[in-house]
Amino acid sequence: MRKQTAGRDRLGDFAPQFAALNDDVLFGEVWAREKELPLKIRSIVTICVLVGKGVLDSSLRFHLTNAKTNGVSKSEMVEILTQCAFYAGWPNAWAALMMAKEVYQDEK
Repeated sequence: MRKQTAGRDRLGDFAPQFAALNDDVLFGEVWAREKELPLKIRSIVTICVLVGKGVLDSSLRFHLTNAKTNGVSKSEMVEILTQCAFYAGWPNAWAALMMAKEVYQDEK
């Protein structure tokens, strides 16, 4: 996984410690534990939690794009979000599917 700098880029001047925790701990240490849980599965878990909590903003878009990079296919994402609909709420899944449609637009 590439080194994450979004925390420092977006919040480094305002909340430097939070930015460091985001970049160095969450993405630098937790996401780097690929032997314990592959990136594809981490992406799926993260998306399900975000959708379940109703986090349907740029964070979800980032993680949808990340999931695609980490090997989650369009058909898998559709199935994942359809499953989420019944546990996380139809409107949340609808919004996530609309965002995923944009992320996966180049796949048939």
